[in-house]
Amino acid sequence: MTVSFAPSERSTVGIEWELMLADRQTGDLAPRAPEVIEALEEHTRLERFTVTQELLTNTIELTSGIGGTVAAAVDDIADAIATVRAETEPREIEMLCAGSHPFAQWYDQQVTDKTRYHKLVERTQWWGRNMMIWGIHVHVGVDDVNKVFPLIDALSVYLPHLQALSASSPYWAGERTGYASNRALVFQQLPTAGLPWQLENWSQFEKYLDDMVRTGVMADASEVRWDIRPAPRWGTIEVRACDGMSTLPELAAVAALVQTLVEKFSRDLDEGRPIPRIPPWFIRENKWRAARYGLGARIIVDADGRQAPVVDHLRETMSEIVDIAAELHCAAEFAGLETILATGGSSARQVALAEAADGDLREVVQHLIREFRSGPTLREHLAALRS
Repeated sequence: MTVSFAPSERSTVGIEWELMLADRQTGDLAPRAPEVIEALEEHTRLERFTVTQELLTNTIELTSGIGGTVAAAVDDIADAIATVRAETEPREIEMLCAGSHPFAQWYDQQVTDKTRYHKLVERTQWWGRNMMIWGIHVHVGVDDVNKVFPLIDALSVYLPHLQALSASSPYWAGERTGYASNRALVFQQLPTAGLPWQLENWSQFEKYLDDMVRTGVMADASEVRWDIRPAPRWGTIEVRACDGMSTLPELAAVAALVQTLVEKFSRDLDEGRPIPRIPPWFIRENKWRAARYGLGARIIVDADGRQAPVVDHLRETMSEIVDIAAELHCAAEFAGLETILATGGSSARQVALAEAADGDLREVVQHLIREFRSGPTLREHLAALRS
């Protein structure tokens, strides 16, 4: 199978953000995405952003246009939020985001009425019906198809860092799971989801797709659901490993890290310098550790098996690439990573809130709603950093 990798401007950025819709009073998930999106159709036809449906009717996905900078992509997302809120506000619907809803049950949710979703649930059964998960996807443009799989290999070393920074699903169906990111382990139950295969080049990817299509596993490349995957249609690498971020500044910080890492490794390839690669068994172990412990994880950081706290290795990496972030005009967003490290991220905030509320998970949902609604916009956040 021949699959073309579209031309793409190097290190451009696109962002997708999956959001829950919830009843303002109860915090229960609200299956009202179809009516909200229908009401928005005329208003968004000519916008840079899109607002679309997802697997469940309680979810909308906001997608930016192609951004030359992280700020440009995040501005699109902010505009989308404002546009959606004009429709959700009179309906008493709130938006919020985390990797999972703290107390929702799968059997109360409705699947969006599209053939592809019905086929997915029919095939995957209980696991498919349990996909009450929300995430972010960060696309970064790649200027040469021959770089795609070396870049994916290098980024795989940093999957635990991204997963730990974004971890926001410590509760599942009303229970404390003991995992910072339960979403990471739920999502990989779908066929073709999970860690990427360590492929050497694009022709091996085409052979993989040919095998999967020929045996009926998938229809096309869009059904590759890896934690990091090529997006041939857009000419990007798409990082999909992250839980849903709870605030816009946190979303921007993680997007800045992804963009900067891709540019760093792309430069290394251009100059013939080695880029990181570790065995797949270390990558798999790191994914589990980050899901279990979040920012408290101790991970394997090189092929020799050296281990370090993920926070320490992330700070070490940040110091090495901060100048590249500045060149990409995302230094301020990149600096937001330190705020996440200092506060422990959404998972830690949710657990602390639940403990303070004697285990009342409805209070955790209201906390997430307040964070999304009242937390600083990116512009306000950056202004505070400068003051």
